[in-house]
Amino acid sequence: MPPTSSSSALPKVKISPRGAARLKSGHVWVYRSDIVSADGVLPGSVVTVADQRGKLLGTALYSSSSQIAIRMISREPVADFPALLRLRIAAAIAYRAQVVRDTDAYRVVSSEADLLPGLIVDRYNDIVSLQILTQAMDGKLARDAVVSELTHRMNPASIVERVDPRVRELEKLPPRPSDLLHGDETSTIFTMNGVRFHYDALEGQKTGAFLDQRENYAAAAQYARGEALDVFCYQGGFALHLAPRCEHVTGVDSSRPALEIADENGALNHRDVEWIEANAFDLLKDYSAANRRYDAIVLDPPAFAKTKRDLDSAMRGYKELNLRTLKMLRHGGIVVTCSCSHHVSQSSFLEMLSAAALDAHRTLRLIEVRSQARDHPILLSVPETAYLKCVIAAVS
Repeated sequence: MPPTSSSSALPKVKISPRGAARLKSGHVWVYRSDIVSADGVLPGSVVTVADQRGKLLGTALYSSSSQIAIRMISREPVADFPALLRLRIAAAIAYRAQVVRDTDAYRVVSSEADLLPGLIVDRYNDIVSLQILTQAMDGKLARDAVVSELTHRMNPASIVERVDPRVRELEKLPPRPSDLLHGDETSTIFTMNGVRFHYDALEGQKTGAFLDQRENYAAAAQYARGEALDVFCYQGGFALHLAPRCEHVTGVDSSRPALEIADENGALNHRDVEWIEANAFDLLKDYSAANRRYDAIVLDPPAFAKTKRDLDSAMRGYKELNLRTLKMLRHGGIVVTCSCSHHVSQSSFLEMLSAAALDAHRTLRLIEVRSQARDHPILLSVPETAYLKCVIAAVS
C-alpha cells in the first residue's frame, strides 16, 4: 500500500451494528460476516472503519482472506502507519523493561496484546526473531519500519524472520523462506531463570522456544521433589528447571530432534535428565498399567483445540492425560498441568481437572493457578490474548 499523508485518504470499510458493538465493547476484531461494504479496498490496506451511519470508529488493518477481516490499530484516525508502528514497538520494549526479570529471552511484541496485530517479536539473547501473520504487516512499508525500529532500539546481532507457511497460505501471501533480515548470526545461548538453552533461530517450534512458560518453569521448580516426569518436554524447559530439586527427572517427547537438543541443554547445564522418545498417551497408559509412581508430573501438551470445532475432542484428550497422571502420582505428589488452547477457558480447564480427579479417586489441593509470562500481556477486552493455563496442585 502506498504511503498516505492524511487519514482522509484511507479507504473506508463499513461494518454492521453487531461489528460496531463489538468494537465499542473494547474488542479489536471484526469478522468478515460483519463487513457491510469494503468496495475497492486492497488486501492488507490500512483503512478507516465506520458504522452503517458513517460514524468513524477508528483505523484498522484489513485482510481480504482472513475471517478476521478487521484488526483495529487505533480508535483515532491514523495518518502515518509506519510512524505508529515505530511508536508501538518503542512502547512494547519499554513495557518489557518493567516486567521482565532473570532472563535474556522474552517476547518483545505480542500482536494484539501490544496493539500491533499480526506481529510477533521475540528476543533470544542477541538475536531477535519475528513472525509476520497478516497481509498488512507483510507490506514493505510495515516491514521496513519494524526492522529498522528493532535495529535502532535493540541493536541485535541479527534479526531473523520465522515463516509459518500455513499462515501465509491462509492470508493469501506469496511463499517465502525463513531467513535473516539483519546481521549474520543464527545461533546463540540464552538464559531463563539461570538455566541455559541452545537456540537456533531457523529451527524449532514457534520462534524457537516456549517463552510464555518461563515464569511457570520457575514456579514448578519451587514445589517439585523426588522422582519427576515431564511429559511433552520438547527441549527440556520444565525438566531442566526441576532437575536440581528432584532426585531423578525423566523427560518425554515424540520428537527426536527436540530430545537431542534437550540432551545438549542438559549437558550445557550439567544436569542429568533421562530423555525418552515416546507418544505421551501410549507412555502414560503403559506406565499406569505397570503401576509406575512419581512425586511430580508435568503435562505441557500442544494446543489440542485449534478451533472451536475441536473443543469437545480436546477436552476428552486433556481429561485422559490428567486422569492417568493423577493415578500415577504418589500421595502428596505435585501435578503441573497446562493448556495453551485459547478456546479452552480457565474455568472449563479447572472443571475438566476436577472431573479427572473425581474419576481417579484423588483429591486435588490447588497451589497456584497461573497464566502466561508477563511479557505475553493480556488485554481484558480481548479474551483471546489470555490463552495459557498452568495449574499446580497437590494430590492426595
